Amino acid sequence: MNQGRLSVLAAAWVIARRDFVAILFSRTFFFFLLGPLFPVIVGGLAGSIGNRVDQTAAQPEVGIVMESADADAMLQARDALADRLGNGLPKFTVVRRLEPGEAYDPADAFAGRQANIAAVLSGTPSAPVLTGPGGQIHGWSGAVAMVAAQARAGELQPWPEVSFHATATSNASQRAGRLKTAQAAQMLLFLLTMMLAGMVLSNLVEEKGNKIIEVLAAAVPMDSVFYGKLFAMLAVSLVGISVWGGVGALIYLGAGSAIPQLPTPAVGWPLLIGLGVTYFAMAYLLLGAVFLSIGSMATTVREVQTLSMPVTMMQLMVFFLATFAMTQPGSAIELFSVVFPFSSPFAMLARAAQDPALWPHAAALAWQVLCVAVLVRAGSALFRKRVMKSGPARPKRKGLRGRRKVRSADVAGQSAAGV
Repeated sequence: MNQGRLSVLAAAWVIARRDFVAILFSRTFFFFLLGPLFPVIVGGLAGSIGNRVDQTAAQPEVGIVMESADADAMLQARDALADRLGNGLPKFTVVRRLEPGEAYDPADAFAGRQANIAAVLSGTPSAPVLTGPGGQIHGWSGAVAMVAAQARAGELQPWPEVSFHATATSNASQRAGRLKTAQAAQMLLFLLTMMLAGMVLSNLVEEKGNKIIEVLAAAVPMDSVFYGKLFAMLAVSLVGISVWGGVGALIYLGAGSAIPQLPTPAVGWPLLIGLGVTYFAMAYLLLGAVFLSIGSMATTVREVQTLSMPVTMMQLMVFFLATFAMTQPGSAIELFSVVFPFSSPFAMLARAAQDPALWPHAAALAWQVLCVAVLVRAGSALFRKRVMKSGPARPKRKGLRGRRKVRSADVAGQSAAGV
């Protein structure tokens, strides 16, 4: 009777290919890709504009009201010192070049100008005078005095070259740096998992409403349907992550040193990225298997939201567990977070950033694969029991049929007697 049915793996491949192609070439998938990019682009534009506004507001200028020779000497001295001292010096701008013997009130430089003039420097390099708010001019007195002294001295002489003797990085600083990398990797893994795993729920509930899932369950084993849907949604998620990662790489190349650099993990960046993709797949499959089980019990979107909320809160607690265990290497809490299936991907990714050993990852991945198989098996069994209602016939139905047959025989006998 089952000779024409596909095997579990072959049927899972058919289901996965069907769902993957249907989602990937749908119109909504394009907007799904753009969804996370809009906040990033808007946030980047808002941040750049805000940074520009802050720079404009945070760089007040000192207006110079001096004779031409003195003004040029002050500008040259300020530029020469700024090349060596950085942006610690206030910006100088010439407000008015005075003729020899010309009188000018420095307070007039504040009126009718669009420049960000916070103080006015007048007098001469030998006797500079700062005019402006009290707190501002007293704070700049040292910088202005240094520029004036350089203007009087003339050309800036070469500074002596400083030799450096760097010490080796201590174990404490190395561990602190790797801990930051581990924390960033865990946070990224958690955000991607929670953002993308919910697609499994909506897909299953939609097909339950259209009765498609029942047709699939009648044609192929239910385990194959669950495996196919899980791996199809995982493939769709990996496509989305690839697109977002490409955009992030372009932003990183464009921003350059503006983006803070994370310390190198213990296993190196290439291997950490590979393990990150692998552990994302396992975390997605583990959480997706639970969501499939939830979707098998839900019939409406409201029920999905009600049933998935405890799982989401539990996953948040699991993330907190893995984050705390990351700070306690070798402890019992870390061992528990590694063994517990739902926290294992997060704990092991953090361990990859702190410990160069690779064999624990092979053992952890084998354990996680086994847990995925168990969860899919349990979820498909629950779906068959709660939705398909497949199983042996109940004794009550047999008794009811027997009573109906006896009653029918009695009616027939009474009819025969009456005849």
